[in-house]
Amino acid sequence: MEDIRQQQIEAIEELKNYNKKLVKAVREIIIELKGEDRPDTEDFLKQIVEGINWEIQVVNGTLDYINEDENLLDKEQFNQAVLNHNEAINTKDDTKLAESFEVNILPYLLKLEEIAEKKLNN
Repeated sequence: MEDIRQQQIEAIEELKNYNKKLVKAVREIIIELKGEDRPDTEDFLKQIVEGINWEIQVVNGTLDYINEDENLLDKEQFNQAVLNHNEAINTKDDTKLAESFEVNILPYLLKLEEIAEKKLNN
């Protein structure tokens, strides 16, 4: 059990470090999707989606640790935000996708940053 706990703590540490880069990238892709496309926007978007998927896996693997003392992350709301974002991706509409990043993804990335900080400083 202690081994699993240590793995969860290490995963949260990795998430914290990676999340800072991902937040920056999401903010950049929002600008690009709103009309400042660059030649690599599509590749950049794919990398960001992969990063988000990695963070979702970390959250799923550490949710019991995240919420052990208090409900820091509502799984249902988090899942709904991800589903909403997937719908926006499927529209292939850059404006809708930018809005979804702002409304569905960025707030949770910022929340995960706070959660990681809180869990690692306890």
